Amino acid sequence: MPILEILKQTLAALWEQKLRSFLTMFGIVWGITSVILLVGLGIGFNRDQHERMKGLGTDIAIVWGGKTGAQAGGFAAGRVIRLNLDDAIAIQKKALLVRAVSPELSHNVAEVSQFNAANAPIHGVWPEYQQFRNLRLGIGRLIGGLPYTVIGVLEEKKQNSSYGGRDYEMLFVPFSSMARDFPPVDQATTTDPSKAGVERGWINNLVFQPTSADDHEAAVREVYQVLGERHHFDPDDKEALFIWDTLQGAALTNSIFAAMTWFFGIVAVLTLCLGGIGVMNIMLVAVTERTREIGIRKALGATSRDIQLQFLIESAIITIMSGGIGLALGMGVCIAGNFVPLPDFVPHPVISAAAVIASLTTLALITLTAGTYPARRARELTPMECLRSD
Repeated sequence: MPILEILKQTLAALWEQKLRSFLTMFGIVWGITSVILLVGLGIGFNRDQHERMKGLGTDIAIVWGGKTGAQAGGFAAGRVIRLNLDDAIAIQKKALLVRAVSPELSHNVAEVSQFNAANAPIHGVWPEYQQFRNLRLGIGRLIGGLPYTVIGVLEEKKQNSSYGGRDYEMLFVPFSSMARDFPPVDQATTTDPSKAGVERGWINNLVFQPTSADDHEAAVREVYQVLGERHHFDPDDKEALFIWDTLQGAALTNSIFAAMTWFFGIVAVLTLCLGGIGVMNIMLVAVTERTREIGIRKALGATSRDIQLQFLIESAIITIMSGGIGLALGMGVCIAGNFVPLPDFVPHPVISAAAVIASLTTLALITLTAGTYPARRARELTPMECLRSD
């Protein structure tokens, strides 16, 4: 029988049983759409979290002074390590795997203008800080005018973690200006125990960026080596410094969201397989309902191969039509999602080539498995058996 004639018969059969056909095809459509959309959302979540991690900084590590956990250089354990400006200069000169470094001096100040007043943190940093902390100007210009005149406003950015507060709540000034106008409190004049031992040149912390993400562990070891020599502690003493390596957090986040994406994909593929079971079921019903038709066709000369091919092509038409609709719907939703404003916590779905390939591969397997068994069952029916059925 010509393919065109089989196609006409299939469409006529689908139209005759509209509700059953719709429900059967809906299973495939929903399965394909689920694969595209769920995997796209998983990838979107991963990218969104990566972007938020970049909001904290690009491949950076933040260093605070700690307490020594072992004896070294004739000094007892438990000694407080206080970082200073010379530490940043030493890392800049000696740590070959460190691309950029900046000291950071923090203080809370009152800001007053003729329109408003506030109390917010101010940070004194080196120019390199702006690049590796991803601080980009929204309006205005960089430093170059009168001290503490607002000459630039940072653009908004996603940021899901911070140290010392969100960047949009802070003021940033040159380190030299900060040290000049808001120096650390001297030990002899402070009544705050947490400031005991603080002298000029003291800093709150250091921030550095490795030469590459692959070198971040070696760069951290170099920083321990440089600061160990300066402050007389063993470079293997991890308690002497507290280092927040953001790359470790980024790797953990990537692993979590990669696992989530795989989970979404597996659930969606299983949903698609359930749709394939529905196709097999409707084809088995079709064989039962059309038993007399099969007998008449065989009595008129149709071969068993012709009968098998007809039902196989019918199941293929159902799955391919449903798959095409589902593929178009899933990709359409992903594309439309990029033009629709979504809540901040909902990422834009991404069209994944792997999801599309997985969908088409699963669809091909469904086409073969869902149509082969009913087609073989129809092929094995004899004309006499078919004509005796009611």
